[in-house]
Amino acid sequence: MGTHVIEAGFPVNSDAEFEAVRDIASSTQTTTCGLARVVDGDIEAALDSGVEMVHTFVSTSDVQIEDSMHATRDEVVQRAVDSVERVVETGTTCMFSPMDATRTDEAFLMDVIEAVTDAGVDWINIPDTCGVATPTRFKAMIEKVCAHTDARIDVHTHDDFGLATANALAGIEAGADQAQVSVNSIGERAGNAAYEEYVMAIESLYQTDTGIDTTRITELSEIVEEKSQMETPGNKPIVGNNAFSHESGIHAAGVIENSDTFEPGVMTPEMVGATRKLVMGKHTGTHSVRERLVERGFDPSEDQVRAVTRRVKDYGAEKRRVTVDDLERFAEEAGVERGQQEEEEVRV
Repeated sequence: MGTHVIEAGFPVNSDAEFEAVRDIASSTQTTTCGLARVVDGDIEAALDSGVEMVHTFVSTSDVQIEDSMHATRDEVVQRAVDSVERVVETGTTCMFSPMDATRTDEAFLMDVIEAVTDAGVDWINIPDTCGVATPTRFKAMIEKVCAHTDARIDVHTHDDFGLATANALAGIEAGADQAQVSVNSIGERAGNAAYEEYVMAIESLYQTDTGIDTTRITELSEIVEEKSQMETPGNKPIVGNNAFSHESGIHAAGVIENSDTFEPGVMTPEMVGATRKLVMGKHTGTHSVRERLVERGFDPSEDQVRAVTRRVKDYGAEKRRVTVDDLERFAEEAGVERGQQEEEEVRV
């Protein structure tokens, strides 16, 4: 699809994960990245896995330094510098993250950033580890980080308050070069910024070519949904079953005339490999019913369309969704005759 970097895993975690990262690195032309704490064993495992980039990280917020690492600020800085230098001396691209950056004392955060910059880091990732940033605040933070380093900036945002994609975009507006995202937004707790949301926002709202083959986004989402066994909600932006579905009579009538009336316009279902659906339920109007009947080979009068629409609304109020079989049954009960045109299969 043209994804720029695949962060393949945490090689030191287990033999199985090391092998998985190694296999991914050896089987794709895309840049692969391995995670590593600021620990010698982690760094060596990542380097041995054959990735082109090592992403090393350390906590910088006081709560994590004291209660998770049981270390001091000075120790954090030293470990960060030592790890960056170890990666850089091998010629491997190095990314560094001050974990929990958005809950880190700002002055100390800048000290860490300047220290790893002096050590030769290639990328600095700013993570909103606990999802507490807002777009305005995150944008200001990234602007300040950019002013304290000549390394390229990457952002990593969590969705605890539903702001992950918005924060990632704010980071890009502030000067970041890249965002870490995950398909279907899966990740720790409420997840991370969604691959599909971020890519399509950049492509459609910012009108910028990402190089991603967006027509395979739906396919990718379905693969991840199946393999992860994490069901994608129907109202999930871009890839949910309802993302390009229309039930309301006003919406359906408008979309039948011109899809731009009740869709973004700058993003179509075809752009992400999806299809537009006119679904039926208690909000369905006559335009949608007529369209569906004609597609199923019926030739209804206006009175018959109204009669079938009443049945659809009543049934939809109880069953929520009306299937093609239901629609055909209502049409036959209303005495609607079949036309001569060939029947077509339609998804409702």
